[in-house]
Formats: sequence, C-alpha cells, structure tokens
Amino acid sequence: MPAPAITAIVVSYDSAEVLPACLDALAAEGVPAIVVDNASEDESRSIAAAMGARVIANARNEGYGRGNNIGIAAADTPYVLIVNPDLELRPGAAAALREAAERYPDAGMLAPRIVEPSGRVFLQPRSLLSPPHLNRSGGMVVPEGDACLPFLSGACLLIRRELFVTLGGFDPAIFLFYEDDDLCRRMRDAGHALIHVHDAEARHGRGRSTAPSPRRRFKARWHLAWSERYVARKYGLPMPGPIRTLENFGKAIGYGLLLNRQKMAAHAGSVAGARAWASGQTALAHERLEVSP
Repeated sequence: MPAPAITAIVVSYDSAEVLPACLDALAAEGVPAIVVDNASEDESRSIAAAMGARVIANARNEGYGRGNNIGIAAADTPYVLIVNPDLELRPGAAAALREAAERYPDAGMLAPRIVEPSGRVFLQPRSLLSPPHLNRSGGMVVPEGDACLPFLSGACLLIRRELFVTLGGFDPAIFLFYEDDDLCRRMRDAGHALIHVHDAEARHGRGRSTAPSPRRRFKARWHLAWSERYVARKYGLPMPGPIRTLENFGKAIGYGLLLNRQKMAAHAGSVAGARAWASGQTALAHERLEVSP
C-alpha cells in the first residue's frame, strides 16, 4: 500500500465522549491520526491508543494551537488535517480535500463544508482580523461550489505541512481563541488562498469536545478576552475599550444575584482576562507554560 499523504491531528482535552466517532470517521477515510492529548482527566488517551491512533501525551494543557503545533511537528506526510475531536468527516471528504489541494496549488489551507447539528453550514462572515470591506453584517450565502474565502474554521483544515512549518505554525503565544484567524491572516498575507471545498463535508458538534462547567466557562472567556487584545495589538487594530470590561463586570454581578453560575463565570472570566492583559500578564504565564511549545 502507498504511504498516506495526509495525517490527521486531533487535539483532545477530556474528549472521551466524542473521540471514538471522530477517529472512526478518519479510519474510514484511510487517514492515520495523531492524537495530542492536553492532560485529559478522562479516558481520552486510552481510547485513542485502543483505536490505533498515535498518542502524544502532554504533561499539561498546552492549548489548541500549541497542541496542533506539537502534532504537526511529529507528522511526516505532505499534508496535515487539523480535526476537532467533536468533528466527523463524511465519506469521501478526505479525498475531496486532497483532490482540491492538487487542483488549487496556490491554496494554503482548505476546509470542508462544516455542517452543525441544526443542519446549518458554518461559514465565518467576519473577523476582527479581516479588512472591513470583507466583513459582513449578516450571514454568508453558502457557496454552490468551491470558493475562496477570507477565513476558514479551525475545526477542520487541510494544510500543506511544509508551508505550515515555514509560516511558523499557530502563534505559540496564543493559548486559546483567534489562533485560527491569525493563521488565516498570515496565510493570506503570504499570498496563499483559503479554499472552501464544496464536495467535502464534515459534521461538527460545536462545543461538545469537553463538558461545560463554570470553571471552564471562566477559563475560556479569560482567554477570549486576552487573545482579542493580543491579536489587536499584533495587527495594529483598535483595542476593546474599558466600557466593555465594565459591562461584563456588571453582568457578572447580575448573573451572580440570579444564581446563574455558568453566565456569571463567563462574564467574570472576560473581566479577569481584560485585567490580566492590562497588567501585562501573558496567556502562557497564566497557564504556567514555557515560552515555546
């Protein structure tokens, strides 16, 4: 049998519930997987190993982008396929992505049609890192064929491995959020197209990679607030103002009075992330990580 051209990289964090379906779908497509486990406390590692994936067990949670950097560094195929653990490739998707990559040699990254549980096709209509004329106020019309888009979802991306390495991979200073937007921006700035591939389909659970909890909501919103400010400074964009932080502070108090712990934690995390940025704390210091993955 010829050597595979694609290696899937799956970053897991307490993803035992969704990992089997993800890895089954990859195996059905003939795509070997490297599972980079970010110190899960569930059975993610043993499940991945039992299903034939190569497992890289991180001692600590390295974050999404940094975890993918670790996995891609361990791959040796011409293409890598970043796959969220709550995403399932539909039959023929991997081949369709590979064929599109050959058809569009200027493409830096390619993504399938990502279908959410509601049946909606996910497309990103705007981004903080997009030129204003490309941002859309409403939803995007789903393309009827292949299309060049300004941004692609980091939930599933086919990337030329050599190009990914040349561009420095995901920004290792980002622990979570905006790492995919940042990579898309750098790909475009380097002259490479981002292609939405119509004939490739994937089903995405949207947030089912890990079970929700107030602690995780706080952490996620901390990093969302911090990363937004980081990429704004990186690209010379306007910073979020203090009014937003005050609004989140007020909402955290309000939801606390209503005993809604999930929403209270989310808004409190936004406040804490904004304050950490203002004080000069980095996301990696917050997570007690080294400077490089």
